[in-house]
Amino acid sequence: MKALVLFSGGIDSTTCLAIAVKKYGSHNVIALSVSYGQKHNKELEAAKKIARYYRVVHKELDLAKIFEGSNCSLLSGSSDDIPKESYSEQLKQTGGAPVSTYVPFRNGLFLSTAASIALSNGCSEIYYGAHSDDAAGNAYPDCSREFNDAINSAVYIGSGKQLKVLAPFVGMTKADVIKTGTELGVPYELTWSCYEGGEKPCGVCGTCRDRIAAFAANGLKDPVMNGE
Repeated sequence: MKALVLFSGGIDSTTCLAIAVKKYGSHNVIALSVSYGQKHNKELEAAKKIARYYRVVHKELDLAKIFEGSNCSLLSGSSDDIPKESYSEQLKQTGGAPVSTYVPFRNGLFLSTAASIALSNGCSEIYYGAHSDDAAGNAYPDCSREFNDAINSAVYIGSGKQLKVLAPFVGMTKADVIKTGTELGVPYELTWSCYEGGEKPCGVCGTCRDRIAAFAANGLKDPVMNGE
């Protein structure tokens, strides 16, 4: 049995990768990273380092053209700045609609593409790092349990019952993810989450705020934020 991990180089997908490697061994795991027109390549650079650390096959895919019509603030062609508020504050401004850093149906697209790659490479499971904090308040609806159940059902049926989609953190917080990863010895110092592409994380975008808070909830300091 082989597993494919949808792999950004951030905390959640890296923890998924650690789980898959522990379960199946590095020789049975494929890490798939996707370029979708991001404003920077910091996460993809991190993904390469982490894939080497775990000694897994690392595949890269460019889907940037699909999002050329989007003004999502994460994308290089966007005229919008990346928000510096927490997700809860952003949701007050959107009236409950997805936040501006929501990339249109990104997880649906990535998982559908990953399904084809997984089947072509003899994998029976796909892992991705959706968790409850991202789904909260409809900030990222394609991180919700409802979405995961639906996409898993579609992939399982559409693959002739050969392939399942697993989101091991879908009912967990980011703090829970870090607790799990810390127990597994995940090299969080190699990860990148910040939506900005500077030399150091900005510390104030939504994902930086969540990351800092999640480490703090575990009584830890973020090794990337603290330059370790």
